[in-house]
Amino acid sequence: MHRRRRTALVLTAAIAAAAPVLTACGNDAHPGAAAVVGGQRITVSQLENRVAEVRDAQRAAVADETQYAQVVAKTGTLARDTLHGMVLDQVLHRAAEDAGVTVSRKEIQQMRAGLEQQAGGAEALRTAWLQQYSVAPERLDENLRLQLEAQKLAAKLGTDTSQPAFWKTLSDASRKLDVELNPRYGAWDAERVGRADAKTPWVRDVTTPPAQEQPA
Repeated sequence: MHRRRRTALVLTAAIAAAAPVLTACGNDAHPGAAAVVGGQRITVSQLENRVAEVRDAQRAAVADETQYAQVVAKTGTLARDTLHGMVLDQVLHRAAEDAGVTVSRKEIQQMRAGLEQQAGGAEALRTAWLQQYSVAPERLDENLRLQLEAQKLAAKLGTDTSQPAFWKTLSDASRKLDVELNPRYGAWDAERVGRADAKTPWVRDVTTPPAQEQPA
């Protein structure tokens, strides 16, 4: 029996090892900045708030401290991965904007409704995105907007998100924005459109929401 599948592009980094505790200091040129994108700072405070959203949701989802400690251990690079996503959001949005690509609220709602149906409900989808991609429930629509922007940008380019033409467009946008990371989080590689110390891709093709994956 063949299962009906729908591909959702998920922008995320793999999570594996422990990350350093965040502090408020930055580099000399941009004190207090975790990153600078297009001349605008992403502050350490903003990054900490995003990380806290995920940690709060993770804590609420488990029954005891032992389980929570295990979750934290598995998502030890959360701060770096979260910053990566915040920068990538702006890079992708710039590339989409330059190409005249827009995403409507209705499109986001339609995508979410379809994924909720596949996952087995709204709560199941929120849990899946939190567990597999460290996306806090309140950021789910924002994440889906990114997926749609990426899909529509690729379609406008006449390609898909795995092909060089798509990546070159993001690389060009990354260069225009002149991304700079605080050294504690690595360095931004405009060619690869990601942190220079990242070991895994930040794009995953998910053929079905994680809650629906079954053994072959």
